[in-house]
Amino acid sequence: MLRLKNRLLPLLRAASPLPAPIHPRPCCLLSTSTSPAPFSLEDYLVASCGLAPAQAREVSKKAFLDLSRESNKEEISRSRLFSASNPDAIITLLAGAGLSRADIAAAVSANPLLLRASVKNIALRILALRDRVGLSTPQIARLLLVGPDALRRSDVVPKLEFFISFYGSFEQVLVALKRNIRLLNSSLERLIKPNIALLRQWGVRDIAQLCSNNPWVLTFNLERLKECLLRAEEIGVPPTSRMFRHVVATLACNSKEKVAAKFEFFKMTLGCSESEVSTAVSKMPAILGFSDKILLRKIKFLVNEAAMEPQNIVERPVLLAYSLEKRLVPRHYVMKVLQEKGLLNSNKEFVTITTLGEKTFKSKFIDCHKDSVPGLADAYAAAHAGVVPSRV
Repeated sequence: MLRLKNRLLPLLRAASPLPAPIHPRPCCLLSTSTSPAPFSLEDYLVASCGLAPAQAREVSKKAFLDLSRESNKEEISRSRLFSASNPDAIITLLAGAGLSRADIAAAVSANPLLLRASVKNIALRILALRDRVGLSTPQIARLLLVGPDALRRSDVVPKLEFFISFYGSFEQVLVALKRNIRLLNSSLERLIKPNIALLRQWGVRDIAQLCSNNPWVLTFNLERLKECLLRAEEIGVPPTSRMFRHVVATLACNSKEKVAAKFEFFKMTLGCSESEVSTAVSKMPAILGFSDKILLRKIKFLVNEAAMEPQNIVERPVLLAYSLEKRLVPRHYVMKVLQEKGLLNSNKEFVTITTLGEKTFKSKFIDCHKDSVPGLADAYAAAHAGVVPSRV
C-alpha cells in the first residue's frame, strides 16, 4: 500500500487545482449574486483544451446533456463541471501521464464528462494501465480516445487483461473496441466469458477472429447467441467449417424474418430451391445483408448482359457480393472488347475474369494488350469511374 501511495502521490500533486485560465463570458451555467464571473464550460474548453469555439459549444452541450441523463437535480447542482478546479486537475493529471494537448482535447471531446471524474480514481487507473497491463503512454492515449467513458466509470484493467489474452494483443483489442465499446462496459463473468464458452462448446473455429470482426457477438445475451448458432446450423453449415463464423455474424445482424424473406427473393428471382439458396449462403453469407434492389440490379446484369444462367449465379454467389459499377460492368466491358478484336476466347467464362484480383486482372487482360488495344487502359478506368465507353 505504501509503495502504491508513493507512486500515486506525484500524479495527484501534479493534478492539484490550477487557477482557471479563462475570462468567462456573461453567458453562464450557474447564476450567482457575487462579483466573480460564473464558470463557463464552453469558454474553458476553448482556453484550456484548445477547442475551436464552435466545437467547444457542441461539446459543452453534449456534456450537460449526458450529465442530465446520468444524474438527478441534486447531483447536477454539485457537479464538478461548475468550476475549473476538477477539470484543471484532470487535464494536469493526463498531461502528467504523458498525453499531449491534442490527445487530451480529443479525449475530452469524445467524452466531456471525463472532466468531472474523480482525480484519484483516474490516477489509480492510469497507474494500473502502466504497471499491471504494461501499456505505454501512447497506448494509454489511444485507449482514452476509444473508451474515455469506460475509464471514468470503472476499473477497466481486469477486462483489458482478459481481452489482451483473448485477442492476442492490445492492438487487436483496440480494433474490437472501436467496433463495440460495450466490451468495456459488459460483465466478464455474466456475459463475455459465457458467450465464449458457448462458441467453444459449439465447436466454432477462429473464435477470436469472429469476435474481432464482429465483437458485438460477445455482448449478446446467451439465448440470442444460441439462436444465431442454431440458425447457422439449420442453413447447413457445420460449426467446424471456416464459413460458420461468417454465417453466424451475418445472421446475428439480420432477423429471422428478414432472412426468410431473402430466401424467398432468391428462390423467385433465380428459380432455385431452398437447399440451393442455403448452399449459396453457406458460400457467401454476406448476400443475406444486401438489399433486394441492389441484388436485382446485379442479377439482371449477369443474366441479360453477361449471358449467365441463373443456376450459374446460384453456384457462384460471390458474383453478387461484387460491386456492379466498380467490378462487374468494367470487367465485362474489357472482356467484350477483347473478344470482338479476337484477343480473347469467346468461351472464356465471365466468372473467371470477375473473380481475379485487380492486379492480376490488369496484368492478364489490360497491360498485355497495351500495344494491340492502346486505349483499353483508359477505357477501363473510365468504366470503373462509371462512364462506360461505346467501344475502344
